[in-house]
Amino acid sequence: MIGKTNLKVLILDTDFYARMAINSYLAWDRRTRVVHLADTMDSVVEYVRSSPQTEWPDVVLLDALAADTPDDLARLVKHIENTIPNVMTLVLDRRLNLDTVRAVAQANADGYLLRNEVRIQLAWTIVWAQDHDFVVTAGVKEALKGEFEDRLFRAVVVPERRQYPELTDRIRQALQLCVVEGMSAELAADEMGLSPHTVRSYIKEGYRILEAYDNTVYPPGMSPQERAFMRFTALQQEDEIDPCEED
Repeated sequence: MIGKTNLKVLILDTDFYARMAINSYLAWDRRTRVVHLADTMDSVVEYVRSSPQTEWPDVVLLDALAADTPDDLARLVKHIENTIPNVMTLVLDRRLNLDTVRAVAQANADGYLLRNEVRIQLAWTIVWAQDHDFVVTAGVKEALKGEFEDRLFRAVVVPERRQYPELTDRIRQALQLCVVEGMSAELAADEMGLSPHTVRSYIKEGYRILEAYDNTVYPPGMSPQERAFMRFTALQQEDEIDPCEED
């Protein structure tokens, strides 16, 4: 799946820094390629109008704040769906709003995700969501327990982040700084109050642990840092979930 999946992503977000952060996270994963950054629907329409169909997005990540009300957001979802055939629309929100969840589900969005729950697992979530009708993060599903509308009732929860029990807090911090945020060992050392040599040793040990818990086949030529990023941000696989944890 790593080598064969190639999803084109359009980001419609009102916040410049959020757009840049999402773009950076998705750039690390070869399965997702950002084709356009937009802050308005007009920008989306113009991109589609001026681009060959082969470059139209497969996925639109839609900021919930791109519209003033849940009903307006639902209309925006429908506009996106009508503008880009067969697109998958995932709504990203900063705070849970059940009226928004209901509205976008009725508008045929493919998911409603809380940013602070999906975090840097976004690329994995996008790929995983292709196989489901309507996806939500855990906090959203918990709030939907009293909902019986079909799509909301059947909403599927995005899996938790893959666990690596052997990773210590310091190794995790080193991986976060150097692998996810792209810092050099020298900069990470300043941040952590350690020597660059110690940071490099943490990274080396982190790579070993990540590899030990992952049997994924990666494309030739993928760098160790790229593989580490994908492992570090991976979702829990079905065979890793304890049945006792399920509802």
